[in-house]
Amino acid sequence: MARLSVDEIARATGGRIVSGDPGKECAGAAIDSRKMQGGEIFFALPGTRTDGHRFVATATGAGAAVVQEDVNAPEGVAVIRVPDTLKALQDLARHVRSKGVPKKLVGITGSAGKTTTKELLAAMLERRFRISKTVGNFNNLIGFPLCLLNVPDGTEWMVAEMGMSTAGELRELSLMGRPDAAVFTVVRPVHLEFFASLREIGEAKAELLAGLAPGGPVIANADDPEVARIARRHQGGRVVWYGIESEDVDVKLRGLAPGPEGIGSRFRLEAGSETVEVSLPLHGLYNAENCLAAAACSWALGLSLKEIAEAVRDVRPASMRGVVHRGRFTVVDDSYNSNPAALAKALEGAALLPGQRRVAILGDMRELGPEGPRFHRESGELAARLGFSPILGVGELSRELVAGAHASGSTGAHWVPDAAAAAEWAAGEVREGDLVLVKASRGVGLETVVRRLVEVN
Repeated sequence: MARLSVDEIARATGGRIVSGDPGKECAGAAIDSRKMQGGEIFFALPGTRTDGHRFVATATGAGAAVVQEDVNAPEGVAVIRVPDTLKALQDLARHVRSKGVPKKLVGITGSAGKTTTKELLAAMLERRFRISKTVGNFNNLIGFPLCLLNVPDGTEWMVAEMGMSTAGELRELSLMGRPDAAVFTVVRPVHLEFFASLREIGEAKAELLAGLAPGGPVIANADDPEVARIARRHQGGRVVWYGIESEDVDVKLRGLAPGPEGIGSRFRLEAGSETVEVSLPLHGLYNAENCLAAAACSWALGLSLKEIAEAVRDVRPASMRGVVHRGRFTVVDDSYNSNPAALAKALEGAALLPGQRRVAILGDMRELGPEGPRFHRESGELAARLGFSPILGVGELSRELVAGAHASGSTGAHWVPDAAAAAEWAAGEVREGDLVLVKASRGVGLETVVRRLVEVN
């Protein structure tokens, strides 16, 4: 991690040293006083539920505290007063990035597949480079600068997931991170509460290009019309195209088929004069597309296809993103998030797995705006057509999902108001030999259903 003096921190954030030694060095950053290792900069972020200023007194291991109001700090902790602690966090991240920390950074964005693509790309690049990556869901204007300030010493490539909910966010992240390469997965109808059209979502994703280094490659999904439109505006820069359906691409995926017992996938990668067979252990054929995006980026950065295939042999899914739990019955935990396109792929992927019954526990998909009811009805129709029964809708919008399932002939579609009720229903309904898919937007909290099912499995 970059070592910064209290004086340097104050100058980079436009702050004033209230107390402490200006020459004292700090390394790393934190916003949770319980998770500090020692010597970090503690940023007291205000919030509606929790205000970081209340916890400055408990940040005994901090090297410095950055605050925007008067506080009592532990002995030995320097205090820097700024007008806005969130802006100070972002300003300091920009300062550290301007000093070449990390040496290189690749930014990944898209409406789906960002996290899995990040994990796969990190595994691939680790074959050649010292890497770090954004952790968990730290892909926004708070999490990303924290990750930048905690980059381990000697990192050659940082693999950074970059997300957004509204226009302008991704531009700020890009200008903060200054990516040396940019990866675009897909543009899908998500966040429609904040955008009027798919084109507007595409424009918001295109903001990743704002901070791209001159000559930095853009890795683009040729099968996605919006991604292709974005990439074509990268005038004068290198575009590395990848695709499954498209022919005229730099990195191709061909011969896609399910892995043993429907788990994972097998396919062939082709680039230049190289061809390699890949066995991907991640559940769902849709993850092959995420692997292809990561492979195209790795290939653009100098890895061979052989290295890429070897790197993904033993990867494991990120938490709540297609984790398969086996026992008396099989649970596919895809409870981290959901949108119409991702749910369709999850249903199709689960339908390939063996099971006496296909059970779907599906919660609300949020931020879809006025089209939300229609998307839920269509998702219920698809679940019924793919043979899922029973189907459980969880949350107010999912009333429409249940209605859609009924409209497609399902007699086993039910509705409950929340995750707690869904967990009780699942514990009493799921039988030995069943295949159960659990998926919803993060705020629905269907991980409680997964925990209950794993307990009784």
